[in-house]
Amino acid sequence: MINGPSRRTLLAGSLAGLTLPALGPTPAMASAGLPSRPNIVVILSDDLGWGEIGVQGQRLISTPNLDRLAAEGVRFETAYSGAPLCAPSRCALLTGLHAGHGTVRENPEGGPQRSLTDADLTFAELLQLSGYRTACFGKWGFGPERPGQPSHPNERGFDEFFGFIGHAHAHQYFPKYLWHNRAKVRLDGRSYAPDLFRERAVEFIRRGGDDPFLLYYPTTLPHSPSVIPGDAGRYEDRPWSGPNRRHAAQVARLDADVATLVRELRATGLAENTLVLFTSDNGPHSEKGVTPELFNSNGPWRGDKRDVYEGGIRVPMIAWSPALRPRVVKQPVASWDVLPTLADLAGVPVPAHLDGLSFRGLLTGAGAPKHDHLVWNRPRKAQAIRRGRWKLVRFAPHIAGAGPEGRIELYDLAKDPAESRDLAAERVELVDELMIMLDDSIGPDPRIPYGLKTEITGGQVVVTLHNGSAAPWREVKLSLKGAGAVNRARTMPRVDPGTAISVGFPLPRGSGSGEQITARAGFDAGGRSLSFRKAV
Repeated sequence: MINGPSRRTLLAGSLAGLTLPALGPTPAMASAGLPSRPNIVVILSDDLGWGEIGVQGQRLISTPNLDRLAAEGVRFETAYSGAPLCAPSRCALLTGLHAGHGTVRENPEGGPQRSLTDADLTFAELLQLSGYRTACFGKWGFGPERPGQPSHPNERGFDEFFGFIGHAHAHQYFPKYLWHNRAKVRLDGRSYAPDLFRERAVEFIRRGGDDPFLLYYPTTLPHSPSVIPGDAGRYEDRPWSGPNRRHAAQVARLDADVATLVRELRATGLAENTLVLFTSDNGPHSEKGVTPELFNSNGPWRGDKRDVYEGGIRVPMIAWSPALRPRVVKQPVASWDVLPTLADLAGVPVPAHLDGLSFRGLLTGAGAPKHDHLVWNRPRKAQAIRRGRWKLVRFAPHIAGAGPEGRIELYDLAKDPAESRDLAAERVELVDELMIMLDDSIGPDPRIPYGLKTEITGGQVVVTLHNGSAAPWREVKLSLKGAGAVNRARTMPRVDPGTAISVGFPLPRGSGSGEQITARAGFDAGGRSLSFRKAV
């Protein structure tokens, strides 16, 4: 909670047209639903504004490939990021918790880099447990920069990682090093980082395999500084400042990179069984000479990056697959809905006590649960809550022009989407109600342990299965395989939500040979037979 105005103090005081080139052949008739356990590609752009793609009104920067994805897929018109800036937004995307509950709630801003912990469960961990191959290429955004610690991508569900681990390092477009898994890779400072990420992603797609895959592609485009190889291409002669010309070229490069990945999916024959989800981590930036007003980067919304007004948290979101029919979804969704959605698509039990809701049904037109309210939290700075048409914004003392008691604003987004008319003084009871709801929405992490854990102790491999879902798991069978392990198993009739079972297996002979030992858990959940696996 912000250490600022109480509800009563505030109420008594301050409240007195483009032609689009095809990305490839389009099926004549898309099916009405996605295949079971599809491949999943999550593309996260960095500081791309809601209005910086053509299909949402952009007129100065050409984004034909993203526009084509939107025309062929599902465009979420009311999509929100987890926060108006990088690290907490990425935490929300990965973990399914908004920034009032998540582990990372703010950017470093001169202090130590915030980190994920062993208590965090990412969408990569969920899919990896169920047999997906997983990879992350780009900006991780959580420190510290060292291997073997809980915030490292390899510890949070990614089989392979290549890119920036820390937040500040990701501001370098021509870095002297990047991380490949747990090792630093030295570079000559002449390689453009987004190009390296794209090449790795293409290689991962081409690698194929029998198991489905998750590719998380958090590119650094078009974050500041506005750096590109060479000149600004088609924008070099525009009568704009240098940073604005290069920013436009960055957005165009992002658009081309997305097209490259989609073409590769088609060329490898994987597109039919793949869902691509494209979004951004927050609203547009106005850094190092870039002026979002020139491009109308935030569309019709007020504010930009760092603001909890709509312009700082409304983001593009597009879901594309040949299996989907084109549609526009107006129902609000948020980035913390991504984890439960991917779990739903992969057939994995959704963890309990998340803030997110699966929007799988919105992809096919079947409908999906609606949020009662949405929450954004910038500790010691600003907070916001949206419930239906109403949105309340709360500023801490001395932030954004607020006085010593802070400031409360209330907007009717149905009549005033630009948040230009503050109605707080006119709707005192509603303000009080939303303030209570906002305070109740910010607190400790509500999750319970989930998944398959292993520990080597006392000559045994101890395998523990945590049921962190909302329903019981039945006919649970734990086993250990590999490196000469005796194929032993133990079966339990039931593991209830919030409970766990542990089984100790003798450490296999030859376990130092380098051969992988794998713990496995088979169980029935909701009438489906499921399997988790985890390398020891």
